[in-house]
Amino acid sequence: MNQLEQLKQYTTVVADTGNFQELKAFAPDDATTNPSLVWKAVQDPIYRPLLDKTMQDHQGQSESEIIDRLLVAFGIEILQLIPGRVSTETDARLSFDTQKTIDKARTLIALYEAAGMPRERILIKIASTWEGIRAADVLERESIRCNMTLLFGLPQAIACADAGAQLISPFVGRIYDWHKKSSGLEYFGADDPGVQSVKRIYSYYRKFGYQTEVMGASFRNVSQIAELVGCDLLTISPVLLQTLTDSDAPLARKLSTEMAQTSDIQKVTLNEPMFRLMLNDDPMATEKLSEGIRIFCADTVKLEQMIRKLG
Repeated sequence: MNQLEQLKQYTTVVADTGNFQELKAFAPDDATTNPSLVWKAVQDPIYRPLLDKTMQDHQGQSESEIIDRLLVAFGIEILQLIPGRVSTETDARLSFDTQKTIDKARTLIALYEAAGMPRERILIKIASTWEGIRAADVLERESIRCNMTLLFGLPQAIACADAGAQLISPFVGRIYDWHKKSSGLEYFGADDPGVQSVKRIYSYYRKFGYQTEVMGASFRNVSQIAELVGCDLLTISPVLLQTLTDSDAPLARKLSTEMAQTSDIQKVTLNEPMFRLMLNDDPMATEKLSEGIRIFCADTVKLEQMIRKLG
């Protein structure tokens, strides 16, 4: 078996792309998108008609409403090609507004359901701010499943699990990027700070019986993926999916519920002040969360500007 086939024995593989053709090539179970991926996709002539049709069908609506419909249109196309779930992101500009995040998630789910897609196949992506996590707490009780994104450390992960979030997406590569830049060192395999963060989160969840799924994200190389074989899910770019497909080197399982029981990690009781203090004490998590929100906001604005120009 190639490495992708080996990985699929232990971990659900998720394609991190808005490119439908790439989904066909790698046959992932799930798929995830974000504003940056959708912005990139609509630059491609192959996918531009989806934007044009969305704008034509919903003339007179605001740029924000058209973007909601565009995200759902992408999600519906993706769901035709995969057996599992698609993740659709809320507007990152709402990351610090609990009620507006709830409202946006309800809007997106309503659009999917109006198109005949059951909410069980949709994950609503929300930034793992305190306000976003509080929104997830409400939404999960309405059976709107949440994918908590822009997650960089254990306090965010604990708060998400306490809120009953369906899934979290810890960003392996962005953690690695920060530490590499900060220290000037290169990291490999088990020494990678991003890998270590996900292993710590996974061990915490499984040791203390949380059901929230862990989906490692934002990979820079196959070495990071190899260290997380056995994680619930991994969302992987098409470039790295191809690298895995092209190799038949053995992959060993590195994570399991049984292994997690041997961890010496301690239970943490979180409230809002403790969450904010722990996050503040981690400069990497603080900086990367802020940066990630800024990037997603900027790409959403680019989409709005494109729609305004075309309209």
